[in-house]
Amino acid sequence: MIATIEKITNNAVPVTVLTGYLGAGKTTLLNRILTHEHGKKVAVIVNEFGEVGIDNQLVIDTDEEIFEMNNGCICCTVRGDLIRIIGNLMRRRDKFDHLVIETTGLADPAPVIQTFFVDEEIQTQLDLDAVVTVVDAKHIWSHWDSDEAQEQIAFANVILLNKTDLVEREELEELKQKIRSMNGMVKIYTTQNANVDMDSVLGVRAFDLEKALEIEPELLGEDAHEHDESVFSFAIVESGEVNLEKLNSWLTKLLQTQGPNIFRMKGILNVADQDKRFVFQGVHMIFDGKPDRPWKQSETRKNELVFIGRNLDSEQLRQDFKACLV
Repeated sequence: MIATIEKITNNAVPVTVLTGYLGAGKTTLLNRILTHEHGKKVAVIVNEFGEVGIDNQLVIDTDEEIFEMNNGCICCTVRGDLIRIIGNLMRRRDKFDHLVIETTGLADPAPVIQTFFVDEEIQTQLDLDAVVTVVDAKHIWSHWDSDEAQEQIAFANVILLNKTDLVEREELEELKQKIRSMNGMVKIYTTQNANVDMDSVLGVRAFDLEKALEIEPELLGEDAHEHDESVFSFAIVESGEVNLEKLNSWLTKLLQTQGPNIFRMKGILNVADQDKRFVFQGVHMIFDGKPDRPWKQSETRKNELVFIGRNLDSEQLRQDFKACLV
């Protein structure tokens, strides 16, 4: 159940998954990434819904290599195709040092993210840097209730609230609050024409829990609170030691019964009889966890978990987790 693969991050290629609803400004952002003088050689995998991809025609000419996935939505046949294309890419590892995967606007990003959990070879060669979601601040309300839009926001590590010149400040603040109630861990930038500092979207290590906690120590705090919407984020913070066997049983059952509703979960656990922190991350029914660095003497050993999902019973999850404590 619990993966024990140690990631080789020294020479791993950082990967940015770029997502967002149709017309939000993904291609504009991609063009900025490809033309900006950030010193990175970027390879791109773009995908468009349908037989013929038009995104490749919209992306302006650059020296970077662009690889296009056709024949269907990236979220349908993604895993096999993506693993195959990445395998071909890695034969030219010296040609690039960052990979951007742009999903179609109709895609659930989960299968793309899961690819970095399920394939052992990819785990050692690539490092998921961040899921960047572009949100159309003006038009998001008209498709807010769609599964795709909600999943793109829930999975995001970084959100670009784009086209902010088209909305009033009050509307923008309301949108930010609504996004944070759904995803308490996300970093939000307001933009026009997807104009953002490249350091905010590339090489941010936002999917790295350790790094994210360095940047935002309260990431797993109680302020990742409940909300009455169907998709929301909440935190569990408990002292005590975890019985790993009980934890395994609970998570196995939880993922079997609630997996589709759990968009993301991550956490740091204090496991009994271990001097190292146990770090885990999950996407839907895929779970990956392993011992991390040793606990520091200055640290208070505790358990911190965050769930982002739909129709989850937070109180039940809290009780079930408490039952895993020694």
